[in-house]
Order: sequence, then C-alpha cells, then structure tokens
Amino acid sequence: MRSRLLVIVLALVGLLAVGLGVPLGMIDAQRSQEEVFTDRLTDTISFASGAQRPLIESDGGRSSTVAFAAEIARYDQVYGVAVLVYDRAGQVVASSREQPPQLSADAQQRLRVALAGRRSTAYDLLMPWDDRPIVLAEPVLVDGEVVGAAVTVSPTDALRDGELRTWGVVAGAVLLALLLGVLVALPVVAWILRPVRRLDEGMGRVASSVLAGGDAEPVAERAGPPELRRLSTSFDRMTETVTQAMTTQRAFVADASHQLRNPLTALHLRLSNLDGQVDPDAADDHVAALEEAERLSRVLDGLLALARAERVPDGDGESDVDAAVDDRLEAWRPLAEHQGVTLRRTGPRGLRARIAPGGIETVLDAVLDNALKYTPSGAEIRVRTLRAGDRVGVAVADGGPGMDAEAMARATDRFWRAPGQTNVEGSGLGLAIAERTVELAGGEFRLGSDAGGGLVVTALLRATGQ
Repeated sequence: MRSRLLVIVLALVGLLAVGLGVPLGMIDAQRSQEEVFTDRLTDTISFASGAQRPLIESDGGRSSTVAFAAEIARYDQVYGVAVLVYDRAGQVVASSREQPPQLSADAQQRLRVALAGRRSTAYDLLMPWDDRPIVLAEPVLVDGEVVGAAVTVSPTDALRDGELRTWGVVAGAVLLALLLGVLVALPVVAWILRPVRRLDEGMGRVASSVLAGGDAEPVAERAGPPELRRLSTSFDRMTETVTQAMTTQRAFVADASHQLRNPLTALHLRLSNLDGQVDPDAADDHVAALEEAERLSRVLDGLLALARAERVPDGDGESDVDAAVDDRLEAWRPLAEHQGVTLRRTGPRGLRARIAPGGIETVLDAVLDNALKYTPSGAEIRVRTLRAGDRVGVAVADGGPGMDAEAMARATDRFWRAPGQTNVEGSGLGLAIAERTVELAGGEFRLGSDAGGGLVVTALLRATGQ
C-alpha cells in the first residue's frame, strides 16, 4: 500500500508539474518566435521600401543600385539572413548572396502572395525538430502598384536552440518537482500509513491472542491522521469486546462441562448400581437411562475437546507427521482388530507440518474414531500421507457407506448426525473438532468419496523445511 500511495502522489505531482511546465514552455517559445517574426517583418518592410529604385531601374535597363546591394549584403553578413528582391515576373533582381537560396514550395507560395499585394502571415509554432527557415515576403509598391517583392530567408537555428533550452528548463523543473515530491511524500506517506500498518499487524496478533486466550496488544497510538487514530481506537475497543466474549464463551463451555462431569459420573454409577434391582417392567427404561448417561458423557467429552482445539495456537509450531501417524495408528489398532477392521498406511515419509504439537494427533483421533464407527468388519481403513506443492497432509479413507454431497456439506457442523445413522454412537463433534484444528493451523480440511464408496477425509497443512 505504501508504494502504491507513493506512486499516486508522484503521479499527481508529475501531472501538476507537466500541466504547468508545458504551457509555460509553449508560451515562451511562441513569444520568442513572435519576436523573431516581428523583427524580420520590420526588416522586410524596410527592404521593400528600399527596393523601389532598383526595380524601377531594372524596368528601364536592368541596372542595379550599388548602395542597396551593399546594404543587403552587409545585413546578411551581420545577421545571416538572406535578402532577395523579385520583379513582377518572379525573377531575382537583387540578392545579398552570389548564389541565391532556393525557395521551398511554402516560400514560393508566400512570394506569390506578396506579388499579389498581400503580406505574409505568421508561422505556426515551430518545434525544435522543425529546421525550416522563416521566409517573409513583402510587396514593393510604387504609386500603389505592385512592382515586385522583397523576401527575407531567416534561419531558425538560434530560435530552435532557445526552444531547446526552454524545454530543458521545463524538464529540469519537472524532475526537480518529482524529487521534491519524493522527499516530501515519503515522510507524509509513512505518517499516513503508520496507523494502517499497525492495524494490519494488530489483526494478526489479535487472532493469535484471542485463540490463545490472552489479551491483544493495543494498536492505537498518537500518530497519523485523526480519522485513522479514531479508527485504531475503535479497533482496540472491538478487540477487547471480542476477547471478552470469546473468553466468556470458552469459560462457560469448560466450566459447564467440568461442573456436569461429576454429577453425571455419580448418576451413571447410581444407575449401574441398580443393575439387577430394577423391576422387570422398568428394565428397558433402566437400560435407556444408562445409554443416555453414556451419550451425555460423550457429548461433554466432545465439548471439552472442541474447547481445547479452539485454544490451540494458529500453527506457529511444527510437528512430525510420521511420528503422529504412527502413534495414532498404534493406539487405534487394538480397537480396529477387535472390530475386524484392518488399518493400512501408505504414502511418503519424512514429512513435517506447521501445526502446534498434538494437533495432528487430535485430527487423527477424531477422523479414525469416525471411520471405525462406519467401517464394517472385514473391511480396511487406509491412512495415506501425501505432499501437494507446499502442503503436506494425511488422508483417511474408510470402508463405510460414504456420504452424498449434501451430507458432506453438513458433516462438519457441530452435533450434526447423518440421517439413518442416529443409532451409531457419537456426539456429532468429531469432524467439527478435526476441521477446526486444521483451520486454526492455516490448513485445509476436505471431505470426498473413495473409489470404493467410502468417505475420504483429507487434512492439508503448510509444509516446513524437511
């Protein structure tokens, strides 16, 4: 953002400098050209007046006036401007040079206009790369009749050099304005963006602090524009409110779960002690009460696990994927063998992921528990490690009935159970816990279908240096 704002400021300064400098340069060039044009026009009119006698004499015997010839020759030597006198037929009568210069098509048109009794018009603004001379033609009148024309051919080298100097000054002024703009804009941009930068940094710290259950560092300070300072203050108040709300929610979940555990355990023991002492007509109710007590106990365990998952830092730690997978497979293998299910591992080794210690274990516990509930005896559960670009992860494919797209979209909702699977033990929190753990580590949690029809759960995490 800082570089973009600096570019915008410099663009505005450049446009302002160009917008002022270019018109000033053009005005100065136009003024210089008008001065040259006026000066040459005055001289041409003077030569037209002095050319009357040579033209009259040329009509009588084509003799020239020595004085006039010497005058235009000296003028040419001093100013470098060629002077030509033409008669009504367009023939050169007098020239300041032995070899008269050739007139261009535009100059010949100006000569014809002068022989018709009209003066030359002003030139458009000559650019520095336009090396055409300024040609002015003035009619020579005797008793109101045009007897010829006086022509001056002025080189424009000096004029163009002056324009180049003017444009050089304009370019230098633009560069100087840009340099001053940089010098002024850098501290101003830094002053403006300091609150924005602290807000950006503060948002990352807020997420980490809130997830870790701590207080976020304030971002407001006495720097920057008043509007941004007020925004920073509002951000700090919002952060404090969110932190308090998250802390209160977690405390409620944890306290409620802990406070309910002891009464629930006591209730479960009392119900168990009634085994064999319940009237046969109430035996079914006694079994149902035990099952509900066990289900409530699992729900409390899931809530505590979810609360712990949400307090895990956001992936600043580093974990060994191989060690985590091997450890959880070894832990779940006895239960899998008891149910007649085979656990099989495939995929590359030597992978490390950016996730807090214990995070991969939490994900695998939730996913393997879910897979064992739906995989029938004689089937297998495949656990595969994988690498995809800058991500590493674990994919678990069960041998169960799988899910349709609609069920997959809701499978990670808390307490959600698939239709027709309400008789399967569980709280509906396992996949929610796994997804939340992966998301907090900056990873990606996916559900898909296996080629054999089962469910494939994939957790992708950021890879670390191997």
